[in-house]
Amino acid sequence: MSLGRIAQQCLKNQAKHINLNSFVSSTTDADAVLQRCQEADERRKQCKSLSSIDGQLIAIKDNICTSDQPTTCASAMLQGFMSPFSATVVEKLKAAGAIIAGKTNLDEFGMGSHSINSIHGPVKSSAANGRSVGGSSGGSALAVATEQCFAALGTDTGGSVRLPAAWTGTVGFKPSYGMVSRWGVVAYANSLDTVGVIARNVEGAKQVYDIIKGHDPRDPTSLSALTHSRIEARLAPRSERHSLRIGVPKEYLLAELHPSIYTHWSTALGSLRRKGHSIHLISLPTTKAALSAYYVLAPAEASSNLAKYDGVRFGNKASVDRDKSNVLFSHTRGQNLGAEVRRRILLGSYTLSSTAIDNYFIRAQKVRRMVQDDFNRVFALPHPLLPHPATLPPSSSTDESPTETEAVDIILTPTSLNLPPLLSSLQDRNSGEENNPTKQFQEDIYTVPASLAGLPAISVPVPVPVAGNSGWQQIGLQLVGQYGDDMRVLAAARELEGVFFGRNLT
Repeated sequence: MSLGRIAQQCLKNQAKHINLNSFVSSTTDADAVLQRCQEADERRKQCKSLSSIDGQLIAIKDNICTSDQPTTCASAMLQGFMSPFSATVVEKLKAAGAIIAGKTNLDEFGMGSHSINSIHGPVKSSAANGRSVGGSSGGSALAVATEQCFAALGTDTGGSVRLPAAWTGTVGFKPSYGMVSRWGVVAYANSLDTVGVIARNVEGAKQVYDIIKGHDPRDPTSLSALTHSRIEARLAPRSERHSLRIGVPKEYLLAELHPSIYTHWSTALGSLRRKGHSIHLISLPTTKAALSAYYVLAPAEASSNLAKYDGVRFGNKASVDRDKSNVLFSHTRGQNLGAEVRRRILLGSYTLSSTAIDNYFIRAQKVRRMVQDDFNRVFALPHPLLPHPATLPPSSSTDESPTETEAVDIILTPTSLNLPPLLSSLQDRNSGEENNPTKQFQEDIYTVPASLAGLPAISVPVPVPVAGNSGWQQIGLQLVGQYGDDMRVLAAARELEGVFFGRNLT
């Protein structure tokens, strides 16, 4: 099919699904889009395509700056804001011939797990039962799932690409921290934020990732070309055998895990074993403390990052007259920041206070290091940016270390603890547990550890039949690899994709 016809169908789907609220702004000049697709088709006929995504429509999460469309972060604080520049990832996509389809909805400043904390309104599932699409990159995930674009960019701080992908039946890939530039991405938590890719299949995610990865001198957290070479050199000795040693963390076998997710997790492991891969039970003991550490560290960084939005330096000023007894920015922040953002700012400000920093922030940083040590202990490949394992002190989290034959290449876990909840229960103040912020935080329990360690992780969709023969719901299974081993994670994801969809794209 020609790129022009694909684009036409995407534009039709955008109009058809406008009520789902996945886009907050979209490309309005359809003729210009089709003209660019026609030019890409001509290049493809002449074997001169700019890239594998030349002429494809890519959606951008609305916390990634674009110079030609507003960047609001789904917040009243930035409503109408036009960035004077585009993010590096957007520049790379355009240079590769991709067409920006529009900006997608999200939880305000990326804070949420269901894409309901937005001034543009919640992202609504295309399913008749009206379930959550996950967050915070729910708009990007739904835009891909409903074929409004070829792929989409999101940001993943603690699972914000992987969870929406799991609940919309798409592929969500979070690269290793530092592999993709964050320049031009509105910060939530600098040490955790990672630009990720959502696509309909693993190959599509890889195609976009190949374009956006690489060093950016404008981003101090971007890995240099020399560091990339060092990583490649450290990973080069890895075995190229076809079989993988797949780890299953015993701490992830939680009583709260939904039975359907456990069943499909077991099915996937059995299928992979029959394909010649070996399954190994491993231990990641600090997992139990990872979620608590994350919800100390991320709000702490957010409280610092969002301090500049006071209506004076950045952000929209409050529209109401202030009382002379109050400070101007208290009205501005109270009026223009949503409840969830205010909650996390307060939490972060407290954990950074002089009376609490030792008991909360410093301890959470220690837990983060222990999470990293746990992963380094179970992976066969050493962390490419750390000294040789022989020079490292023993892990503080456990006295046991697997032998080389017991160490694993990849880890397979669920992406979420539960099936997607009903959107109505999340928005109903009287719904009890479903609307409890702490309950919502628990959905990140499987995705947060990889984020704390900066590891590559990908969610692969799994269709789950609904009781009573009323259709299908979506869940995801997550693959996690050693730092820098992004290509192996993608290759393993193609294997897993073949288990449930009858195709092997390797």
